[in-house]
Amino acid sequence: MISGYLKSSISTVEKRFGLSSQTSGLLVSFNEVGNTALIVFVSYFGSRVHRPRMIGYGAILVALAGLLMTLPHFISEPYRYDNTSPEDMPQDFKASLCLPTTSAPARTHSNGNCSSYTETRHLSVVGIMFVAQTLLGVGGVPIQPFGISYIDDFAHNSNSPLYLGILFAVTMMGPGLAFGLGSLMLRLYVDINQMPEGGISLTIKDPRWVGAWWLGFLIAAGSVALAAIPYFFFPKEMPKEKHELQFRRKVLAVTDSPARKDKDSPSKQSPGESTKKQDGLVQIAPNLTVIQFIKVFPRVLLQTLRHPIFLLVVLSQVCLSSMAAGMATFLPKFLERQFSITASYANLLIGCLSFPSVIMGIVVGGVLVKRLHLGPVGCGALCLLGMLLCLFFSLPLFFIGCPSHQIAGITHQTSAQPRPELFPSCMEVCSCPSDGFNPVCDPSTRVEYITPCHAGCSSQVVQDALDKSQVFYTNCSCVAEGNPVMAGSCDSTCSHLVVPFLLLVSLGSALACLTHTPSFMLILRGVKKEDKTLAVGIQFMFLRILAWMPSPVIHGSAIDTTCVHWALSCGRRAVCRYYNNDLLRNRFIGLQFFFKTGSVICFALVLAILRQQDKEARTKESRSSPAVAQQLLVSGPGKKPEDSRV
Repeated sequence: MISGYLKSSISTVEKRFGLSSQTSGLLVSFNEVGNTALIVFVSYFGSRVHRPRMIGYGAILVALAGLLMTLPHFISEPYRYDNTSPEDMPQDFKASLCLPTTSAPARTHSNGNCSSYTETRHLSVVGIMFVAQTLLGVGGVPIQPFGISYIDDFAHNSNSPLYLGILFAVTMMGPGLAFGLGSLMLRLYVDINQMPEGGISLTIKDPRWVGAWWLGFLIAAGSVALAAIPYFFFPKEMPKEKHELQFRRKVLAVTDSPARKDKDSPSKQSPGESTKKQDGLVQIAPNLTVIQFIKVFPRVLLQTLRHPIFLLVVLSQVCLSSMAAGMATFLPKFLERQFSITASYANLLIGCLSFPSVIMGIVVGGVLVKRLHLGPVGCGALCLLGMLLCLFFSLPLFFIGCPSHQIAGITHQTSAQPRPELFPSCMEVCSCPSDGFNPVCDPSTRVEYITPCHAGCSSQVVQDALDKSQVFYTNCSCVAEGNPVMAGSCDSTCSHLVVPFLLLVSLGSALACLTHTPSFMLILRGVKKEDKTLAVGIQFMFLRILAWMPSPVIHGSAIDTTCVHWALSCGRRAVCRYYNNDLLRNRFIGLQFFFKTGSVICFALVLAILRQQDKEARTKESRSSPAVAQQLLVSGPGKKPEDSRV
């Protein structure tokens, strides 16, 4: 839930601390660093520790990481949404107006007051968030592996898939609740605990608005800490579900033949069969020391990767996870920028549409596998069909979006940072700040200006209404006929397209999640029985290293390449203020399309190999059948062959 909440507020954290999308993507990826570093050792010590208590300790560490994520808010100065305002003057008062050039020394510039202390404080704040993300990954290590093995060890074989399905469904509910929490928290102002005396003149639709991102971490951390308490009261080992097992044995005793009873009797089981549900690494070398375990692991890893089905399915899941990681991290920001909606509304839509569709896709995929009794070939065909449909419904996303706003002095330039000579000459008499950001909109031409000063406005008018007040700037020399301009960015004419866009995204996510259960079954059936648990562990390790760690950074870097105007902080690039919407849409959806195509190719190869193996097995069976029949004829009706079983 805490990891999902960070993704829901990623654009707000960028604005608050001046981070690029690449840096924020790296911040999200650090969740997997601690997780990946310890997952192998967790598998090694899996059956040697008190698993419920380890889950509880991990949850406590996750809660502490959530609390640490809020520390930057409390050690930072209050958020100043207009850096051009003097410290002793209400923000947005007259600092952004067009003033004579002779008044330039009176202005304060954030980039001109930088010091080593300011830079050190910024690095400290960012470093704290990276440490918190690393601890979050470490705390999450024992939760899923120990939880899955604990359920599978002590649940009856017929109930284990049901229990694990419930676990996966509830796990997916966490991010959905996190996005809902983000929708609520981001409606509150960031400094709600230390509001200025005169209040603020921002609305939630203002691009400078920063919500109370830190408050959600406090709520999520408290919830995780409370949920951790029951795990300390679970026993180390639970009794196996016996009532259903005894009933089934009675039924088998009546209906099965003596030979079948001898085959299924517990007394006939080999000693190793009772321990085959242990963790894969422990199963291979239960008595190895840690050093011996590290030495033998590469050889076992290479041996597992020799299975072609396993390798191709893992590669397809790497592509799917890369798509999911990029979408989960930056979809809220993409919707904000592309359709000019608030962060709160974007999180609300994602929490209500996308995550329920993901859960539905996982459940439907599992039901289809069970009801249709799909074998390996059927599972491969279902995976390929789901991804082909997902790819098909992704094509319209390239054409659903809003054009870029027309920004005076920025929209038609080639360089990323606007130069003064590119702005209208009418503002030459003004001493406009280079780092100011107080956007205003000319409603008649739908042209947006970075500040009222860039529009040549010299006065401000506030019109009070029943529910809110509207700020206008007048005497604007750069606006046609000197019309007044409204405070805030221009409204988008196609914001209504966000709902059909997200419906298509949700439909594609549901179709992609159809492959969750069948691809998992392909992995279990594509390796030897004694290597199943190890194969699952290696699968999750590859997903973290090849997908969940690099994908947010890749998507963030692609988003940064579409920026047309960067904010500057102490001479460095901070947060992006304006994007080229067409480039943003094509590159973000293009990355998603690329990963989906890779998954389709891998599943197509899997299906081809499975069909070839099935064909060879049938050919071999047809060749062996006549030989067995001839042996039966030669031996006569009263004689039995030495070995009549195929």
